[in-house]
Amino acid sequence: MSYRRCGFRYEKKLRITGVSRIAGIDEAGRGALAGPVVAAAAILPEKFRHRRLNDSKQLAPELREEIYCALISNPEIRWTVGIVDSIEIDRINILRASHRAMRLAIETLLEPPDHVLIDGLPVIPFPLPQTAIIDGDCISLSIAAASVIAKVTRDRIMRDFCGQFPQYCFSQHKGYGTELHLLKLHEFGPCPIHRRSFEPVAQPLLALDEIVQIRPSPARRARREISVPIPQA
Repeated sequence: MSYRRCGFRYEKKLRITGVSRIAGIDEAGRGALAGPVVAAAAILPEKFRHRRLNDSKQLAPELREEIYCALISNPEIRWTVGIVDSIEIDRINILRASHRAMRLAIETLLEPPDHVLIDGLPVIPFPLPQTAIIDGDCISLSIAAASVIAKVTRDRIMRDFCGQFPQYCFSQHKGYGTELHLLKLHEFGPCPIHRRSFEPVAQPLLALDEIVQIRPSPARRARREISVPIPQA
């Protein structure tokens, strides 16, 4: 995907119509094999500026942490997270769990927004007017802020889980279907935070074989985590 600078063009269009409180929403962990799915909602001030804020997947981990700290410490930014654990993901499926996490994030804001910008496809049902934007985390600063908050929050959760289940090396792959994770899963079997409804959890060697066959180039691997396909909702 080519780089596009995030901005406020969607937010500005809404403000022209009289909408003032606009929240961006994004989630992290939908494609992982273990751990929760985390959604964040962020309401940025109209005059907010940040030269390096972008889709969290395009940011180096150190920069992502730096931006996260700047966002959550800014008193003018309103933000919350919604978390749905692996048990609930297995019970209702990952798509519904992702949508539930998004609704939880919105419901816990002290003042609800007038309109929501959502990364990806529309969320139905949803309690507020929404605009769904494909690749929204690369286009809208509000969604990009939510993307960073969701990603860093989930990464920290997975590092904490690494302390409880060190044999799986969760701090290295954050629960995604990397070669290391699949090898550990084959060796030790699933632990309490694995998503047992995901086929790679039940057949890690088959998933590992698929990864080896479609192994990306080193440059591509450096840009993003390798993950395996997830079941369709």
